[in-house]
Amino acid sequence: MIAADDLVELVRSYNPRVAESDIRRAYCFGKRMHQGQWRRSGEPYFSHPVEVAVILARQQLDDATIIAALLHDTIEDTRATQAQIVAQFGEKIAMLVDGVTNLTGLQLASTDTRQAENFRKLMMAMSKDVRVILIKLADRLHNMRTLRSLPPQKQIQKANETMDIYAPLAGRMGMQWMREELEDLAFKVLNPKARRAIMRHFIKLRRQHGNLVEIIMADINRELRQVPVEATTTGRVKKPYSIWRKMKVKEQTFRRLSDVYAFRIITETEDDCYRILGAIHRCWRAVPGRFKDYISQPKSNGYRALHTTVIGRDGMVVEIQIRTQQMHQIAETGVAAHWSYRDGERVQNPFSVEPTQWARGLMQEFDAEPDHREFLECAKLEMYPESVFCFTPKGKVIRLRRGATALDFAYAIHSSVGNGCTAAMVNGARAPLGAQLRNGQTVQIITARGQTPQEAWLDMVQTGRARTAIRSALRKQEQQRFAQLGLELMRTALARENLTLTDKLLDTAARCLRVKDRDTLLQRVGQGELPTAQVFRVLYPDLAPPRGEAIPRERAVIEIKPGQQFKRAPCCQPLPGERIIGLKHRSLGIVIHAIGCEALASHANRPEHWQNLHWQPGPHAAIYNVSLAMTISNDAGVLGRICTLIGNTGANISDLVFTDRKPDFYRLLISVELRDATHLHDLMHRVEVDTDVVAIRRHHKAAAKHPHPMRQRQG
Repeated sequence: MIAADDLVELVRSYNPRVAESDIRRAYCFGKRMHQGQWRRSGEPYFSHPVEVAVILARQQLDDATIIAALLHDTIEDTRATQAQIVAQFGEKIAMLVDGVTNLTGLQLASTDTRQAENFRKLMMAMSKDVRVILIKLADRLHNMRTLRSLPPQKQIQKANETMDIYAPLAGRMGMQWMREELEDLAFKVLNPKARRAIMRHFIKLRRQHGNLVEIIMADINRELRQVPVEATTTGRVKKPYSIWRKMKVKEQTFRRLSDVYAFRIITETEDDCYRILGAIHRCWRAVPGRFKDYISQPKSNGYRALHTTVIGRDGMVVEIQIRTQQMHQIAETGVAAHWSYRDGERVQNPFSVEPTQWARGLMQEFDAEPDHREFLECAKLEMYPESVFCFTPKGKVIRLRRGATALDFAYAIHSSVGNGCTAAMVNGARAPLGAQLRNGQTVQIITARGQTPQEAWLDMVQTGRARTAIRSALRKQEQQRFAQLGLELMRTALARENLTLTDKLLDTAARCLRVKDRDTLLQRVGQGELPTAQVFRVLYPDLAPPRGEAIPRERAVIEIKPGQQFKRAPCCQPLPGERIIGLKHRSLGIVIHAIGCEALASHANRPEHWQNLHWQPGPHAAIYNVSLAMTISNDAGVLGRICTLIGNTGANISDLVFTDRKPDFYRLLISVELRDATHLHDLMHRVEVDTDVVAIRRHHKAAAKHPHPMRQRQG
C-alpha cells in the first residue's frame, strides 16, 4: 500500500495544481474509518481503496475521482455517514461516493430478473456521472487482481460477472487495456487449463524463433526510416483470452493461428498515419478484408486509428495499428479522457466523446421497457461494438450483433414473427434462415400460420433474445406433448374399468394430489412423474387393482416389441413411473436409461440409436434393484431399526456395504429391491423422518466405472 505522499506525487506528475490537502485528508479519513478491518488476503482493508485510487491516478483523472476512490467503501463498510462526507469533502465528492455505494453488492452474474434490475441501476448511475462507473471498474479490476484469496465458488461468481458485464462495459467505454486485463483475469479462473496451454505455446514459440516482437519491431522501424515522419513503435503478444477467443471463432488450433502479435505505431498527424500505412503496404502484402479505417469512420466511443494486417517475416501474420498521440489517449483511456487533467488543466481532446451520451441514450430508448431482462439483453448488445445494421422492407433499422442470422432478425422484430418464420429474403433473394447477415442488407421475413420453432433453430441463432424465445416456445410444445400423452394414459387406465375421463374427474384428482390444475396433472402423468395407478387410487380407492394383477417384467415397457430384449442401465437404474429413453444395442437389444442420466450425453450425436420409451401404467409385479446412499448415526440399534423400516415398506435388502466408518456416523450403500418409483419415494420418506438418519439419497453409479455396452461395442 503506497503512502499518502506517494499518491499525491503520482497525481502531481500530471496535475501540478493537485488539491494536495484534500487528498491527504481523504487518505487519513479513509484509513481511520477502515482501522481494524482486514481483507481475506490478510492485508489491511484500506489497501484496497488506495489501490483503486492509484489505478485511476494512472489514467490521469481529476482530484474529485481520486478522493472519491479513497472514500468509496467508507459509507458501506464503516461507521462513516453521508452527512460526514458532505461536511468534510463537499456535495460533489459525497455524490460520487454515494453513487459507488449504491452499486456495491449488485449481483450481475446470475441470469434471473434481479440481475437485469441491478444492471439497470448500473446504467442509471452511469448516465448521471460516468466517474461513478470509472471508480467501480477500477474497484473490480483490483478485486480481480487479488481474487485468489476468495473461496473457489466466489471466484467463479466474480469471474463470470467480470466476463459478462464489467469487461464488455470497459471495452464499450473505450478502455480497451482494462477490458483485456479483466478478461484475462477472469479467464484465468474460468478456464485455467486453456490459459496455461496457450502460455506454454508462447514459451515454445520464443524458444524456436527468439523474441519475435523485437525482431518484427526492427523490421517495421527499418521501413519507417524510409518515410519522413516522426513515429514510435511498440509491440506485444496478445492476451491469452484474446488468443483463445480467436481460436474459437476461427475454429483453429494454436499452431494454425498466426496473428498472435500486435504492433502499434504512434505518430503526430493524420497525414502521417496514411503515409505510414502506405509504407507498410509497400513492404508487406496486406491480408484481404483486414483493413479498417477508424479515422474516417470513428467508433461510437471516439476511438480512431488505422488497422491493417500484413504477412510479415517468415509468413507471420502481423496486426498493426496506426494512430496519432491524441487518438492514442482516447484508445487508452476511452471516455475517461473526458476527465483527464494535465498540467492542472482539463485536457481538451478533439476526439473525446460525451461520456454519458451512450448511457443516457440507452436509458431513453429502453427505460419504458418494464421487463428488466429485455433491457439487459438490449444493453448487452450495445456493449459489443461489433454490430451489423440491417433494414426491414419498410426501412426500419434493426441492429444485431455480428454473426447474427436471418432468424435472429426475425426474433428482433417480434417473438411471434420469429416463431412463425418459414423463410427469409435478403436483398430480394431467397436465403437460408441460418444465413449470416452483413451491414446494409434488407431482410424480409416470411411467416406461416401453424409454423412452430424447431430445436435445430437454437444452433442457427446468435442473440440471447432469439435463443430465449425459441426455448420458451419449445418448452410449451413439450408441455403440450406430455399433456396429450398423459391424457391418453389416463383414458386407457380408466377404460379398463369401463370409466370415462371427464374434466371434473381431472380437476378432482388435481385437487386431491395438490397439483396446480388439470393440465399440470396430465403433464406430470405424461412425463412419468405421476403414475396413473396413483391417480386411479386417489379417485377410486375401492377399484384399485390388486397386486396379484400387476404387470409382468416382459410387458413392463410399452414400446418394447414381443421377443425384443431389454435391460436397465446400471448407471441410473430407472424404475417404472420415471421418464426413460432407450439406446439400441446390436446384441443386448434395448438398454433403458433414465431421461436425466449423464451417460446419455456421449450418445447425443447418434440419434439413430435412441428410442422413445414409456413404462406400462399400473402396478408392476417385477422387482428392480436400486442403490441408496445413506448417512446414519453410529449408535446401538440404529442400523437394525433402519433395516426394519425398509422391510416394513415391502422392500427387500439385497446388499449392504459400509463406505465410511466414523466415531459418530456411518456412511453406507444399500441395494434394495423395489416395484416402482412410488415404492422408492415411500421408502425414502419413511426412512428420512427417522431422527438417526442424517441423509439419504439415490446413488447413481459413475458411467466411467460402469461403462455402457454401446461404448464397449464402439471401442
